[in-house]
Amino acid sequence: MANVLVTGAAGFIGSHLAQACLEQDHRVLGVDCFTSYYEPEIKRSNIRHMQDRPGWEFREADLANADLAELLDGIEIVFHLAAQPGVRASWGQTFGAYVDSNVTALQRLLEASRAVGLERFVFASSSSVYGDAERFPTTEDTPLQPISPYGATKALGEHLCRLYHRSHALPTVMLRYFTVYGPRQRPDMAFNKLITAALRHEEIVIYGDGGQTRDFTFVRDAVQGTIAAAVDGHPGAVYNLGGGARTSMNEVLEMIADLTECKLNIRRVAAQAGDARDTAADTSRARTQLSFSPSRTLYDGLREQVEWHRRRTPLVAGPSAVRRLGAGRIPEAV
Repeated sequence: MANVLVTGAAGFIGSHLAQACLEQDHRVLGVDCFTSYYEPEIKRSNIRHMQDRPGWEFREADLANADLAELLDGIEIVFHLAAQPGVRASWGQTFGAYVDSNVTALQRLLEASRAVGLERFVFASSSSVYGDAERFPTTEDTPLQPISPYGATKALGEHLCRLYHRSHALPTVMLRYFTVYGPRQRPDMAFNKLITAALRHEEIVIYGDGGQTRDFTFVRDAVQGTIAAAVDGHPGAVYNLGGGARTSMNEVLEMIADLTECKLNIRRVAAQAGDARDTAADTSRARTQLSFSPSRTLYDGLREQVEWHRRRTPLVAGPSAVRRLGAGRIPEAV
C-alpha cells in the first residue's frame, strides 16, 4: 500500500483516480476546494460513494493558501490534478483564477514537496500545450505552442515541474491528457453537453464546421496511465495519454445520435478562439514505458457515458430513432 495525495479529487478525472487507488488498497487523501467553475454539488456527488471506504480521507482546502506541509505529512505519491479548467473561459478577466490555480498552487506544492522525499510527483497537463501542432500524431518532443491562456498555464506548469526535477531532484512526471471523456464528465465539456441536449431534445450548438478532430481518451484509460506513471514513469519525463484515433465532431454527432436514438437538432456557430483544429497523440512512449493501452473504442466509451447520463437524470429518448451506424463507420482506438 502507498500513501497517496490526489488533488482535485472531487473532479471528473480526480474522483475516478481516487476510486481506482482505493480499489488497489492504497490510502488516499483527497483534496479539493470546490471552486465555482461549475456547481460544487456535482463534485460532492462524485466522491459521496467513497466517504465510508477504508483508507479514504478527504479535506476541503485551497492549495494556493493551505498548510501544505501538513497535507503532505506521510505522503509518498502526489497526483496533482487540481486546476482551473476550460480553454474558452481562460480569456479576459478570469485569467487571474488560472494563474492562482494552475501556476501558484502548483509552485507551492512543488516547493513543499522538496522536504517530503516523495517517490513520484505526477502532474496532469494537457494536449492544449501543443496548440495547432506541427505534425500528427504528435510526439512529446513537439515544440509547445499553446493558443489559449489555459494552455499557456499548463505549459508553464510543465516547466516548473522540470525545474524542480533538475534543480532539486524532485521525481516529477508529466502527463498530457487528450480530451478525456466518460461518466462524471464535467458539465461544461462537449460530450456532456451533446448527450444531455440529445436526450432532452434540445438544440445542440457546434463550434465550427464539425470537421475538427480530436483524440478522445476514456477516463478509466487515463486513470490507468496516471497510476502507471507513478510506478513506472521516468522522473523528469512527459507522456501523452490518448485514445489512439482521430475522430471528427461530425462523426461524434453520428455516434451520439445512434446511441441515444434521438434526432439531433444542430446549430453551427463560428469557431472559438483558443480551440485547436486537430489533436492526435503519439502514445509510443507511454505504451513502451507505462504499458499504456486504450481499452475501449470511442463508440464503446460513449455508450458507457450515455448509460451514465440515463441513470442520473430522468431523461427519455424521443420517438424518432436514427438509423443504426454500420460497424465499419465507427472509428476504433488502436
